[in-house]
Amino acid sequence: RDVKFNNDGTKIFILGRANDKVYEHSVSTPFDVSTISAVVRTLDISVVDSSQGDNAANSIEFNTDGTKLFVLGQGQDLVNEYTLTTGFDISTAAYSQNFSVTSQGELMSGVQFNSDGTTMYVLNGGTTGQGHNTIFQYTLTTAFDVSTASFADKQFSVVDEENKARGFCFGDNGTQLYVAGWRGDDVNQY
Repeated sequence: RDVKFNNDGTKIFILGRANDKVYEHSVSTPFDVSTISAVVRTLDISVVDSSQGDNAANSIEFNTDGTKLFVLGQGQDLVNEYTLTTGFDISTAAYSQNFSVTSQGELMSGVQFNSDGTTMYVLNGGTTGQGHNTIFQYTLTTAFDVSTASFADKQFSVVDEENKARGFCFGDNGTQLYVAGWRGDDVNQY
């Protein structure tokens, strides 16, 4: 369901939804997917997901130094936070806490943070219902700490361009937004 690199491109993390696992691979040539190794480490998120009733992970995101991992589940629409004692080493991950985004809708499909971790964005990729195909913005009073998150009363709909949005990201300077979806099979730039 999702793919993330570490900062220098020497590790790639792949989220598997069917078995609720995050797979860590090494990359011998940074950011070159043809040089990905076999699985190095695996993080089983099903225990946390099952206890929360949230067994449909859709998106992962790290903080800037890799000491926190965030997993967005679609079952209960929770952003689950893990702490890593060694940055970008999922074998050191431990579940910490979660934040519910159900007040803004259901079937959430993507999560992103701004560079300093004080703003979180969550994409509702559902095809019907409240806030479908909308990105919601949250403010965090403590950087990368979801327990301090609150809805900022800001949202942006992409439904006119994509009615089954699944992933999004921002350009390096935050002035461009890219949204990908299943219906259009394209990337829309804002």
